[in-house]
Amino acid sequence: MDKKNALRAGALAAGTTLMMLLMSSPALALSRDDGDDPGPGLSIAETLGLYVAAPLLIFGIIAGLVMVLDKSHKQHV
Repeated sequence: MDKKNALRAGALAAGTTLMMLLMSSPALALSRDDGDDPGPGLSIAETLGLYVAAPLLIFGIIAGLVMVLDKSHKQHV
C-alpha cells in the first residue's frame, strides 16, 4: 500500500509541475515593457566569475573566518 501512495504522490507532483510549465508563457518575454532597459550581455568568463567563483570565494572566506575565530577549544583527552 505504501508504494501505491508514493506513486500517486509522484504522479501528482509531476502533473502539477508539467501544468505549471505549460501554463507559464515564455512568449510574454518577447514584448518589451515600458522602462525596460537591459544592459549588455555577460561573457562566459564574467558569468562563471559572477555565479560560480564569487559565491565559492565568499563561502571560503566565511568558512575560514569561522574556523580561525572559533572560541570553543576542544579538550584533548
